[in-house]
Amino acid sequence: MAEDLKKEDGLAKARRILQNYDGPKVRIMEVCGTHTHEIFRQGVRRVLSPQIEMISGPGCPVCVTAVTFIDEAISLALDHGCTITTFGDLVRVPGTKKSLQIARGEGANVKVVYTPLDAVAYAKDHPQEEVVFLAVGFETTTPSECLAVEKAMEEGLTNFSLLTANKTMPAAYEAMKDATDLYLYPGHVHAIIGNKICEDMLQEGVSGVVGGFTGKEILTALAVGVTEFQKGKPFFKNCYPRVVTGEGSPQAMELVDKMMEPCDQEWRGIGLLKNSGMQLRGEYAAYDARKKFDLSGIIGKPNPACRCGQVLQGAIKPHECPCFGTACTPEHPVGACMVSSEGACSAWYLYGDLANKPLNK
Repeated sequence: MAEDLKKEDGLAKARRILQNYDGPKVRIMEVCGTHTHEIFRQGVRRVLSPQIEMISGPGCPVCVTAVTFIDEAISLALDHGCTITTFGDLVRVPGTKKSLQIARGEGANVKVVYTPLDAVAYAKDHPQEEVVFLAVGFETTTPSECLAVEKAMEEGLTNFSLLTANKTMPAAYEAMKDATDLYLYPGHVHAIIGNKICEDMLQEGVSGVVGGFTGKEILTALAVGVTEFQKGKPFFKNCYPRVVTGEGSPQAMELVDKMMEPCDQEWRGIGLLKNSGMQLRGEYAAYDARKKFDLSGIIGKPNPACRCGQVLQGAIKPHECPCFGTACTPEHPVGACMVSSEGACSAWYLYGDLANKPLNK
């Protein structure tokens, strides 16, 4: 089936399969934030039969970053005088009382960088500043953050550290498996970790397809998924073989294993998941901002009006949150899902009306 859809008319076949699907109702969760955004942006939902329900899962790293982490970053900036270096999306994510953007207006030194190595370069150029990089993300970004620590060690820097909130995608798969019939697995994550976890999930009766990120790749993966689903047995298919292999990237995984170890991690809206995070091993404690500056005792409190947690669990659609589009907009976000360009609420706000209007068959 997958090979058939890769032929010249594969896109037309995929669209026809998805539009005409009349099998059992199937819930498909795209775990990855990039998939969420592209599914909305390219109008994929408009192609789908009413029997196919897409659910946006907890795969946006900014969206699942806990309130406590934001509060820790603000404390580092305002209480400890650190320079915070971060990817841009995190600057506006709400903490308990404020965001890093608001803290910057109160005097916090917050710098947006494009890579963790940019943060190391800044630390080298500003030896009088304590520089902290906010390390968030899944398996795709964790290796680069390990490389940043290696580079800081090579340069002999003592003014650089990471505040870690790194997470592992398999924990999300386990946590959300009862909310879906079929996973659309993220191709970039499995390019790093390979397919073993998908095969392990299959042994638990959990089905899934690995997909790429173009419109054709997404439609192909979904068409393969619903075709296999109709057969009534659990399955796994890799629909992104040009990038994803069974073994993934052993070098990247070896680097992470060398420098980091599993830890329990809090996910915004989901709670504490055992061994779902990664933290620096003890021998790298000098580069662990949480230990270096003793951030123990900081416990964040989410805004009770925000229902991002239920959105991330697939329990509600973004527009079902009473804050959506009124109190909560991309310009004035109440929750993290509206901040990130990969967040379900942001994508729904930008593309929702058009993206969910069915095409005429």
